[in-house]
Amino acid sequence: MKTKLLLSIFLGSLMLSFSGFAQKKKQPNVLFIAVDDLRAELGTYGSEVVLSPNIDKLASVGVQFNKAYVQQAICGPSRASILTGSRPETINVIDLFQDFRANRPSIVTLPQHFKENGYETVYAGKVFHGQYTDNEMSWTRKPVKVKLNANVPKTAGGYALAESQLMYQENKKALEDKYGEKLIRENWLDKGPALESANVPDETYEDGYNTLSAIATLNEMVAKNDKPWFLALGFKKPHLDWIAPKKYWDLYDETKIPIATQVNPPKDGAAMGLSESLELRVSADMPKTGEFNTELQQKLRHGYYACISYIDAQVGKMIQALKDSGEYENTIIVFWSDHGFNLGEMGYWGKATNYEIATRVPFIIAAPGITDKTKGQKADALVELLDLYPTLCDLAGLETPSNLEGKSLVPILQNPSMKSQKPAFSLFPTPALREWAARPFTPPFRTTFFKPLILKIENKIKAQMGVKWNRRTYEQFVMGYAMRTDDYRIVIWKDRRKPKETPLFIELYDHKNDPNETVNIAAENPEKVKELIAQFNETY
Repeated sequence: MKTKLLLSIFLGSLMLSFSGFAQKKKQPNVLFIAVDDLRAELGTYGSEVVLSPNIDKLASVGVQFNKAYVQQAICGPSRASILTGSRPETINVIDLFQDFRANRPSIVTLPQHFKENGYETVYAGKVFHGQYTDNEMSWTRKPVKVKLNANVPKTAGGYALAESQLMYQENKKALEDKYGEKLIRENWLDKGPALESANVPDETYEDGYNTLSAIATLNEMVAKNDKPWFLALGFKKPHLDWIAPKKYWDLYDETKIPIATQVNPPKDGAAMGLSESLELRVSADMPKTGEFNTELQQKLRHGYYACISYIDAQVGKMIQALKDSGEYENTIIVFWSDHGFNLGEMGYWGKATNYEIATRVPFIIAAPGITDKTKGQKADALVELLDLYPTLCDLAGLETPSNLEGKSLVPILQNPSMKSQKPAFSLFPTPALREWAARPFTPPFRTTFFKPLILKIENKIKAQMGVKWNRRTYEQFVMGYAMRTDDYRIVIWKDRRKPKETPLFIELYDHKNDPNETVNIAAENPEKVKELIAQFNETY
């Protein structure tokens, strides 16, 4: 009897001990890595040109999503959608100057949800877009400000080289003298060169500095060891301008960089679906109306790829710091881009489209305890970045808010061979007339050096749409809704005021036989169009 009593006491104390250990064990941390304008062109995504060893390594310890799509191919709306778990129209954010918090004051963002569940939340770099950082509601603290060595050069206009800074200043003055300071400032026309290769340390530019800041912040939070944390690190490159330290340019032989072979817009595609590369043309040294010759295209791609390798190196530093901190095994790592970017494909340089290259992005998740058995596998199921919010809730063991419009990807993380469970949706309001910030061109903007291109764009749309053409309608109210299924992409162009009326235009691309979306086959396939529109109406 005495032996049984002692055994009972021993087992009880052991259970209390394990219970205490379980209570002390922190929830998983989250390292949330966001990249700007990064298309799905990395080593791990099959590129034979781009050097991205650190991102490739991350994919080898997690699950890579091969068919991940953003909800709008421009920074602000895409990020607002991802971070609120809502489609752009739900939060009424379809251009760069709309504030999701003003439109939906009570909505709970992804970092805010973690904050309200006991997490320390902090960001370094670009996570939300521009001024809409939601500092008060989403974040518990600010990142550590790292003091740089005296030998790190100062930048002006984002440039490190004196000649780049001079071009920036001279271009800014010339434009202000011609058009006025207000117009130039409000339309972001005061740019220097599109490219810069400077022999400087990584931290000279924002992305290198923000990585150091994120690492210092990580170490500070780990030292406190009182809360799980949600640390977001946002990189601005490879967004224009394509600026990176020289050592990353030196990784590539410019003369061997291939350029786009698909140089024409889709045959029979929507004239309103593609702009005239205005975002790149605004740079001081870019042609304002002319073609981009082969040599310039190679140079531009060189800059874009150098920026990817620069970012890849920062990702490597961040993950190594996480390992050194001892928190790697208890941290979910997410890597994503807010949209892709055309590098001459379809004759376009930019991201503002409803097509594959701009809407498909790299997306990787490594989650200890979940992806251990599936690490290195690649999922081909269609997913949306809208799915990221509920996925992280699941992985961290948090309740998922009921208003989220995405679905948890944990089942795919556990079984990457799963088939697609739903289509992927993207939208963009009349890209040809709204490329610049996804907002209609202002009357003053129309008077700048872009006037000939804007007239060219409008004439193309008029020629295609005939009596349907009305500038106010197409500028203000036309929306292109893209639905990607396993085999097709359909783009349905509608007047948002009349959603039940016959679409203004339809595009259909067969991804089994035409993955580059070169020919719109909608006219020859009315039954397939009818079927896909019915699916869109039922599922969007």
